[in-house]
Amino acid sequence: MAEHLKINGSFQNTSWDEATVEELDGGAKLTRASVTQDFTGDIEGDGAVEWLMAYRPDGTAHFVGLQRVRATIAARTGTFILETIGEFDGETASWTATVVPESGTRDLADLSGKGSFEAPMGSTAEFEMSLELGV
Repeated sequence: MAEHLKINGSFQNTSWDEATVEELDGGAKLTRASVTQDFTGDIEGDGAVEWLMAYRPDGTAHFVGLQRVRATIAARTGTFILETIGEFDGETASWTATVVPESGTRDLADLSGKGSFEAPMGSTAEFEMSLELGV
């Protein structure tokens, strides 16, 4: 029987390395960002993500990425991968994340679920997730 968890918390970016991949017409561009994070709250640990970002001429962007999380959740420790898809409106980034099937390790080997994240520019990201862990 699976254990259902509603969790929340935050993460702080500890590094952000973004580089332009290609300049496009009208001021649009494609970039790649390599980011590391520290998680607190119901997820305690660290993360690393690679985001591909498509900036529009007005500075807003659509982005996708894979985020590795190494953490403890509900007294269980392991690593898992989130697939992320989101938007940046020029001030706030918001995205949804889904646990990549069979990406969990150790005590989180059977982790599944999804959640939502929001991060005002230059501040801590807040998240809510609905997860399932096998017993």
